[in-house]
Amino acid sequence: MDLAVVWFLLIAVLWTGYLVLEGFDFGVGMLVSLLPRGDKEHREKERRVLINTIGPVWDGNEVWLLTAGGATFAAFPEWYATLFSGFYLPLLMILVALIVRGVAFEYRGKIADAGWARRCDLAIQVGSWVPAILWGVAFANLVRGVQLDADHQFVGGFFSLLSPFALLGGLVTLSLFLLHGSVFVALKTDGEIRHRARRFAAGFGLAALVLAGGWAVWAQLAYSVAWTWLAVLAAAGGLVTTLVANRRGREGRAFTWSAVTIVAAVVLIFGSMFPDVMPATDPANSLTVHNASSTDYTLTVMTWVALVLTPLVVAYQAWTYWVFRRRLSTHDIPAPAGLSLRKVREAAFGGASSGGAAGRGLTSAGTPDEAPRT
Repeated sequence: MDLAVVWFLLIAVLWTGYLVLEGFDFGVGMLVSLLPRGDKEHREKERRVLINTIGPVWDGNEVWLLTAGGATFAAFPEWYATLFSGFYLPLLMILVALIVRGVAFEYRGKIADAGWARRCDLAIQVGSWVPAILWGVAFANLVRGVQLDADHQFVGGFFSLLSPFALLGGLVTLSLFLLHGSVFVALKTDGEIRHRARRFAAGFGLAALVLAGGWAVWAQLAYSVAWTWLAVLAAAGGLVTTLVANRRGREGRAFTWSAVTIVAAVVLIFGSMFPDVMPATDPANSLTVHNASSTDYTLTVMTWVALVLTPLVVAYQAWTYWVFRRRLSTHDIPAPAGLSLRKVREAAFGGASSGGAAGRGLTSAGTPDEAPRT
């Protein structure tokens, strides 16, 4: 096996890590609008519980995306160039959604104001729903093939990416991430929201089974090869086992099998593509593992760097999950500790009339002088 094939497999592993880990992040973000119940105060506490389940890990999970993109750029520069130019608009939409979502995570608790919290919740939801759909659309197009010319340049328009097969792929990733997120919430929480998440997973899991099953069979019959039937069967078995384990209250087992389902889906996607990295509707124009790869020297250097650094990154992330393994409930949520909106407005606009840092409500260190202590 040459290094180009090795790096194709490694990039598949990086995408697997990203979709498994960021998949439940997206699911939790979407559930912020679906799971909380009760009066206004209780709903707010439940939203904060949901956000806190992924608070310590969501940014680390996104490292897998950065690494997958960087590895693609270094190992397969022509694949990277064609992919990011041809899929420019959907990838830009994903990037903007991730930025908005990240800002909302970081700043939601900085201001103790109901309107501010609602706007941040909306940003979290949009920043979760949009990538959850568009990643499925993008990967479905890679399985189906796109319009490339003889120079391997994308010549289709944006709407050429929105075929029925691709749109169904978007619904599949959306449903899988919602299921993955709901079983993660059941695993990481306690109290009413835990049982509500299990009920949601039980109901929505059936929809995920139908959507994912239909898309997988379509992909297998139309675009794939014989051995990837194993991935289809593994995904189906993983989904069914997830639903059974969730029904029996085995949240850890349900989450594990939900992750197995996503792993099997990635195997189906990359197995269907190989030996192409970007199939074309005209097979003669396809980008392959070998005509899109870097030199052997580049791939050799990358391999040694990966062998040294990857275990350290994986160990650190595993340690993070271990440290923050405890379940959360509404009883763990303290009173809001952010600044009031009035204080923020005074800090932002009061300086012109009062002058200096003191007029803006700031100490000499540049921090709010009446900020609540947590």
